[in-house]
Amino acid sequence: MADINTVCLTGRLTRQAEIRYSQSGGGAIVRFSLAVNRRKRTADGQGWEDEANFFDCVYFGRAAEAVNQYLTQGRQVAISGELRQNKWEQDGQARSKVEIAVINLTLCGGRPDAAAPANSGAGSFQRPAYGQQTAAGRQSAPSQPYAQSSQNRFSGNFSRPQADAPAPSGDDFSVGGPESYGDDDVPF
Repeated sequence: MADINTVCLTGRLTRQAEIRYSQSGGGAIVRFSLAVNRRKRTADGQGWEDEANFFDCVYFGRAAEAVNQYLTQGRQVAISGELRQNKWEQDGQARSKVEIAVINLTLCGGRPDAAAPANSGAGSFQRPAYGQQTAAGRQSAPSQPYAQSSQNRFSGNFSRPQADAPAPSGDDFSVGGPESYGDDDVPF
């Protein structure tokens, strides 16, 4: 079985993104930090509170260069990528750092402040999809193996249950089970 290394996060930038260019190929390297809130129970167990988690991210290539101007402090973004561990030696000490290598980045929401560029609406930036011609002329495999349906099959409320809310009883589920789907709805 192949190993899996996939990360998907939605959060807000903690500071302005920093752009640099590699010395070898001149490609853009954009670094930023993402704050992602996690809901957890309060110490008394009576409510919920947010706990911030911080993740360092690095984004490469033309898409990173294009989106850099929109990556301002407080901007909400959704990213997907993979974890990478960098290792180096500093002052005779072995050091390492885990960061997220961004593959896809989507700008979420509107402008966080008036200082942002006027055309900074929501948008998605990604590396060339698997199955498309790349700048180097290489062919990659298809990015979407299954056709996507235009219908939303789920219409239930998927929020966290309240502390005093009763548990659903029997078959009281709003999503439906596998028997509610036809043979044409299954993508495999």
